[in-house]
Amino acid sequence: MISRPVVMGILNVTPDSFYAGSRTFDSDAINAKVRKLVDDGADIIDIGGYSSRPGADDVTPDEEYRRLQRGIAAVKAIAPGIPVSIDTFRADVARKCVTADGADIINDISGGDLDPDMFATVAQLHVPYVMMHMRGTPATMQQQQLCDYPHGVTADVIASLGEKINRLRQLGVCDIIVDPGFGFSKTLEQNYELLDNLDEFHMLDLPLLVGVSRKSMIYRLLDITPADSLNGTTVLNTAALLHGAHILRVHDVRPAVEAVRIVGALTHNYEY
Repeated sequence: MISRPVVMGILNVTPDSFYAGSRTFDSDAINAKVRKLVDDGADIIDIGGYSSRPGADDVTPDEEYRRLQRGIAAVKAIAPGIPVSIDTFRADVARKCVTADGADIINDISGGDLDPDMFATVAQLHVPYVMMHMRGTPATMQQQQLCDYPHGVTADVIASLGEKINRLRQLGVCDIIVDPGFGFSKTLEQNYELLDNLDEFHMLDLPLLVGVSRKSMIYRLLDITPADSLNGTTVLNTAALLHGAHILRVHDVRPAVEAVRIVGALTHNYEY
């Protein structure tokens, strides 16, 4: 288990991510973003080449891989000691990024649902796997039927993740990180219910990643935009830390690092 919370900085090598301020595409912008993430204290850099926002353009596997390659190369050149996570639901893309480019972690928003080969690939690669909860696809995930949880959102999400953990264990996968999937196939109210019940995810006995950065659960509630959602993000990250989150996935690293230090001083649960 992670001894203190760590901060995963987001590097979107895309032209269409939901938060415009996170978009980088040319080499100069990518390099500048990597340097800022490092300078601000990121422990991990998570690289995405496929926007998961509803209505985003489809990206071919080859194009996604090319984008991820650019991001990985920039991190390896600027900060070779920082672990690189690749945000993809495609097993072949994940395999190439790990074996050919040196990526360290696979971050799969679909938890294996969008590519039936993902679990076997993770088992073969022997790298940590972030398994997020989502139903449907990025294009369909907010349909009403996909947000229906007969036993309550917390219980059903934990049950779904638990079943997949068992499948991964049977394949010999040891390093699993779970992500409740805030904003993915959940209503506004369900997102806050999940966060309020975050302690219950510790029954899975695995590191817990929380990704709420600038998401709709903030800007829809406050009637603002993603660009205006940093303060709300920090509030939710602080709440997540108080509920025992191990990893914060964020666009803005420095405020998250400061939240980790402050909560550490407040709770004495870890060194800061």
